[in-house]
Amino acid sequence: MSHTDPEKPFARLQPSLVLDAVEGLGLRADGRLMALNSYENRVYRVGIEPESLRVRDPRALPHAVVAKFYRAARWSDAQIREEHAFALELAEAELAVAAPLVLEGDTLHQFDGYRFTLFECWPGGSPELDAPDHRAMLGRTLGRLHRVGARRAFQARPSISDWQHGERARRRVLELGIIPEPIDERYAEASAALVAAIRLHASQLTHARMQRVHGDCHLGNILWNVNGPLYVDFDDCLMGPAVQDMWMFCSGTASQQQAEWAALLDGYEQFAHFDASEASLVEPLRAMRMLNHAAWLAERWEDPAFPLAFPWFGEPRYWERHVGELREQLLAVEDPPLLSAG
Repeated sequence: MSHTDPEKPFARLQPSLVLDAVEGLGLRADGRLMALNSYENRVYRVGIEPESLRVRDPRALPHAVVAKFYRAARWSDAQIREEHAFALELAEAELAVAAPLVLEGDTLHQFDGYRFTLFECWPGGSPELDAPDHRAMLGRTLGRLHRVGARRAFQARPSISDWQHGERARRRVLELGIIPEPIDERYAEASAALVAAIRLHASQLTHARMQRVHGDCHLGNILWNVNGPLYVDFDDCLMGPAVQDMWMFCSGTASQQQAEWAALLDGYEQFAHFDASEASLVEPLRAMRMLNHAAWLAERWEDPAFPLAFPWFGEPRYWERHVGELREQLLAVEDPPLLSAG
């Protein structure tokens, strides 16, 4: 089975191939290999003999790398290299990011038909944003990240406007015919109403300042160590408003979200200005993410890794719940903004 088969894109990606790819770049693997939590791509922590690896930052681990094998046809080589260049630019600005390693003069490599990259491996655990000053510290690093992101624009990477307010995602879900009857009709109605509500905010999104952002900035893409937050996985970086990297760190009741937002913004504005008008985009952005996530799962459902990881996705009760969540989100989009600029 070829790895280009869309139903089984990583069928040939066995441990021996991963180790051979790493050693093909002149590193000596020590035999330790651990698959990390990733579905769109395949990502592994690979043990390395320390004397064969030089890392840019002494805080990164010298005895391991993270090997990321890209899903075929999702990103072009130019788009991947822009992702890498952004991470390296952030690292050069002394931000804690898991940067790609430049080996043999490049960051993107090929082995046996797969494109892959080796990244620095950093220590860290799950963030605990309720700890004193952690949310403000996160805000400060986001402010620094966005100051770098505003220096120039992506040329090959997508823009958040390409999401088409969620219309492309809802249309794709319906085309794939994955929703059981009669829930499919309720999904079509609820998703159409939500997209229409999002479109009412189109002018605000159009006039927002677009810059390079992480794009998928949530707790799963942050490690926390003694030095604070470390940003990983820039696979979804794009041109978007600054608030796209901020809103996912606020959850809970209205008062909880407002308090968390205030702490995040207090740290953020020590390094970057936040445009107050972007606060009104939080619920439309959340709505688009909900639509996009369902479409992502639907498009990848033939990949064997997805039914194993998301067994509930194909069940009627998931779609019943999803339709209910879309209707609730419609009310949130139509209500006055919950969060404010400060």
